[in-house]
Amino acid sequence: MLDQIDILRDFFAKGGPVLTSVFVLSIFLWILILERYYFLYKIYPKRLETIVNQWHRRREHSSWYALKIRDGFLSELSISLKHNLIPIQALTGILPLLGLLGTVTGMIAIFEVLNVFGNGNARGMADGISKALLPTTAGLVTSIIGIYFSADLNKRTKSKELFAKELLAHN
Repeated sequence: MLDQIDILRDFFAKGGPVLTSVFVLSIFLWILILERYYFLYKIYPKRLETIVNQWHRRREHSSWYALKIRDGFLSELSISLKHNLIPIQALTGILPLLGLLGTVTGMIAIFEVLNVFGNGNARGMADGISKALLPTTAGLVTSIIGIYFSADLNKRTKSKELFAKELLAHN
């Protein structure tokens, strides 16, 4: 167990502080994604059923007042479905930029080694290359995965919104 912790510590040390930031934001992104899927499959169906039952208990469905109540129900469902989608999209845009920041900080480390030691310190240059490549790779990979799940969540949200409109349209 201690060996694995040491390996992780060395990995994050090679990537520098930017890799740690990418890791923390990636975990936050995954928490948001998992929360949305949990909501879509566990909480939303119950909420939709409650609203549909409230709508069907109404005696009148065609007046202006009734249609505004229906619009309110649909808006409530839409807001709950779209919750956290914008932060997910924002994180998928921030992560590659953070990776590029890692590239810049790694290149600065390489130039510092070159300035002090010249071309003779391969170990120092390798550390700079690690600081450049690890955060960039981590940021891009996490962002690509996040983009896929963000698109999937958007598609599922739209289809569930259309389904709710259909359920509330019928008397």
